[in-house]
Amino acid sequence: MKTLYPVPEIAIGAGRIDQIAGDVAALPGSPARVLLVIDRFLSQSGLADRVQTALKPREMTLWDEFAGEPTAAQIDAAAALARKNKVEAVIGIGGGSALDVAKLVASIVAEPASVERYAFCANPLPSKSLPAICVPTTAGTGSETTLTAIFANAAGKKAWAWGPELAATKAILDPTLTTSLPAHLTAATGIDALVHAIESCTNANRFEANDQTAHAAIRLVARHLPAAVANPADLAAREGMLVASCYAGIAINNCGTAIAHNIAHALGSIGKVHHGRAAGLGLRASLPWSLPASTSAFAAVADAMGGPHDASALPDLVDCLIRKVGMKVALADELPGITPDRLAAEMALPENAAMRKSSARASTDDDLRDLARLVLSAT
Repeated sequence: MKTLYPVPEIAIGAGRIDQIAGDVAALPGSPARVLLVIDRFLSQSGLADRVQTALKPREMTLWDEFAGEPTAAQIDAAAALARKNKVEAVIGIGGGSALDVAKLVASIVAEPASVERYAFCANPLPSKSLPAICVPTTAGTGSETTLTAIFANAAGKKAWAWGPELAATKAILDPTLTTSLPAHLTAATGIDALVHAIESCTNANRFEANDQTAHAAIRLVARHLPAAVANPADLAAREGMLVASCYAGIAINNCGTAIAHNIAHALGSIGKVHHGRAAGLGLRASLPWSLPASTSAFAAVADAMGGPHDASALPDLVDCLIRKVGMKVALADELPGITPDRLAAEMALPENAAMRKSSARASTDDDLRDLARLVLSAT
């Protein structure tokens, strides 16, 4: 079924975060009690105080008890704090993890069950959600526009929740909040946005109405990512990447991802490789294998990246961009003892099946081993 899901209201501009009080006032019921979800580093940078000052006289509860990928226990703790303080809205500021926590808390706070109850859509999310405002400080996940949230379950595995209840009410794209991101993370998150866009317009679920958004995201990444990595203070490049990430999030919201993200989730589970980098390496390895299944779609991507309208040109275009922004492609020294069979087994797990199934080309277990070998032997 072809579906274009609703997109939250999106505000864009340098310094836009300082108008957040007006954004909260415009939410249903003009909430007086707000939970701010923000990662510890950003909280200690003074950004939490800045938001609290902007929100006065509203009551703001701060939750910054996480770093990196959030766990189910951390999300449950944040939801418990929100219930205790009777918050009426949630603001998430940070990378994809912070935004996912904010969306999940806003969604599950109405009921006492653990977030684990909703993993892999095992149970429907509560029907009543709090309004949520998402403010990304990285340009990669597009979480501010997706209906998905990722967390680590009690077993330490990547889990996901999905549903319209996870939609943000509003997104704020302020490029000044991304300028302190180190170059290697700017590169990794930007490549993640590129992979989102490419997979959404080449997988088995793609359709033309969604392709337009994906292609726009690809053009923006190709144009702005090298500049954002080279010059962190380039606000035009930073804003371009935020919009690219946002568009790519919209695109995967409608069509999902594919085999590169299957590889990325597997790498993240067994090797703790940064997700954006893992997705880029997964795409780099899987593109030559994927091309025959959707030649015209991949040709359009090559065109959007500034190359010829030729699918066969795409692997080199992607590889050149990955290397241009300084992303390391070799993994062997970081994953000692991880064999292709071990990685392929992780790729074949049920929690990664949806991404495998969505790929334009059907994969056998032998294909997974071949792709795992390519990823692990890259230099």
